[in-house]
Amino acid sequence: MFNGAQVLPAIRDLKDVDRALDADSDYIVLLNTHIGQLKSLVRMIKKEGKKVLLHADLVQGLKNDEFAAQFLSQDIRPDGLISTRKNVLITAKKAGLITIQRLFLLDSLALESSYQMMRTIQPDCVEILPGLIPQFIEEVHRETGVPIIAGGLIRSRSEVEAALTAGAVAVTTSNRKLWKITEN
Repeated sequence: MFNGAQVLPAIRDLKDVDRALDADSDYIVLLNTHIGQLKSLVRMIKKEGKKVLLHADLVQGLKNDEFAAQFLSQDIRPDGLISTRKNVLITAKKAGLITIQRLFLLDSLALESSYQMMRTIQPDCVEILPGLIPQFIEEVHRETGVPIIAGGLIRSRSEVEAALTAGAVAVTTSNRKLWKITEN
């Protein structure tokens, strides 16, 4: 799904952009961005031949609703949006963007609620957080048939490998040391 990339660099801090551009992945995940920097940042990353997956819920200075999703889709134009919000993902899907539903493994109720939301949205991918629980990567994939990204708290190569072995198509991480992991 991500042109074979196993690790998708997740940028929390603008000082990491250059390192992310050097990573093996064709995709870069933008976290904790500011609306004032967003357009030029996305343009610069795309100019370098990378695709941008933008976490819509974490754009500072922008309300997280359907109108924000329209603005992001039409004016900022990332390649995909990541969100926990149904209306944001539905709007992004209508705009032809890659949709990634973020799922927090808090408890059984949260998991069931996320399954219901997935049936409505039919996202292109699901990001499970924390991505350290292989049995839930397997379960969510089995229950939904949707490609899984593992994210959150992944700190080592062995944790990346465990998530991939459990069925994740990729791992998102802000840990720069893991951005250069490639398939053996």
